[in-house]
Amino acid sequence: MKILVVLASVLVVAVARSGLPTNLHGAQVLSVVPEEASQVHYLKNLQLRDLFDFWTEPRAVGTPVDIMAPAFQLPALKNMLAHVGLKFTTKISNVGFLVDQQKAARATGPLSMDWTSYHDYDEINAWLDSLATEYPDLASVEDVGLSYEGRTMKLLKLGKGGADKPIIFIDGGIHAREWIAPSTVTYIVNELITNSDTYDDILSNVNFYVMPVINPDGYAYTFTDDRLWRKTRSETSSTLGCRGADPNRNWSFHWDEVGASDSPCSDIYAGPEPFSEVEMRNVRDQILEYADNIKVYLTFHSYSQLWMYPWGFTSDLPDDWQDLDTLATNAVDALTAVHGTRYEIGSSTNTIYAAAGGSDDWAKGEAGVAYSYTIELRDTGNYGFVLPADQIIPTGEETFEGVKVVANFVKDTYGK
Repeated sequence: MKILVVLASVLVVAVARSGLPTNLHGAQVLSVVPEEASQVHYLKNLQLRDLFDFWTEPRAVGTPVDIMAPAFQLPALKNMLAHVGLKFTTKISNVGFLVDQQKAARATGPLSMDWTSYHDYDEINAWLDSLATEYPDLASVEDVGLSYEGRTMKLLKLGKGGADKPIIFIDGGIHAREWIAPSTVTYIVNELITNSDTYDDILSNVNFYVMPVINPDGYAYTFTDDRLWRKTRSETSSTLGCRGADPNRNWSFHWDEVGASDSPCSDIYAGPEPFSEVEMRNVRDQILEYADNIKVYLTFHSYSQLWMYPWGFTSDLPDDWQDLDTLATNAVDALTAVHGTRYEIGSSTNTIYAAAGGSDDWAKGEAGVAYSYTIELRDTGNYGFVLPADQIIPTGEETFEGVKVVANFVKDTYGK
């Protein structure tokens, strides 16, 4: 009987990865705490089998791992965990209920831009265009390429001091289901632009180049079909019809060396080659075009409340890791002072897990950006990827204070 349940689970996974979402009503997130190294190893192997949706990666003994399974797969997951003595608790009892709450908040149709609800890709793009119209002396918007499915990707340039000023490059939404990331990026932009007099010193000496959603097709798909889709939406060689690559495993610096999969059905599929995904090529080209002036790269993700720097492909640290750590610590101190939210700081490998092919490693290792950070936003798993909309503003408020510390550092260090 157990074998039949597992085989049925495999079929469900194959259907979901091909683009037909599983039913999230009754889906649960289980929190598993490995107590010995062999259990960590088991969880890592289980993740690579692509049977279940790992919301957080197996990392170390004593570190919780969050795993989501639809109601149909829960018996198989629980049996597998029990078989190796892994204890678990139910962290989210009904993922579908939380997804329905988010849908209900948008039931009236297209929304004007605010930070009390989540916004789809078209709404965000329309808002970016409106900024260039309303604040022509402060903001401009460029179309920088098309996504796989033909969506326009936009770059917002924000600043008062001229093109020669140092740049902070910010992006979000590389993983489609991480809705709080684009919301936080747009919150930061809104604060800077609507309070530009308050931040005149920063805006006169630092330019912000911003792309709130760099996985447009995947992000759009989470609004229309599958709320928990992670990857891009490109065609693959999969005989099962599995689509997309993990865009944060697709960058060329140490591509596919560790923490990625060669299976097109995997959520951490690195793609058939570096930069196979056109969306990542579009972002790469913008960073390279302005690399001489980009001093900081910030890429926003969720969840886990982490402020991380390279490397992700190795546990070794960059030669200037202490500089990276000091700036991160100062930023996190400012962030925590707002609402008391605690963040962990460190290199990606030593903070969460080893994963090669990430944008932050590439920005530092190939583009030569001195200060490169991945920021994993709220929360620590009570809601995970389905963070309620009432947490957008507090997340934005605290994160903005951290970004201000970074901006003032750039102004004071590189300002002309």
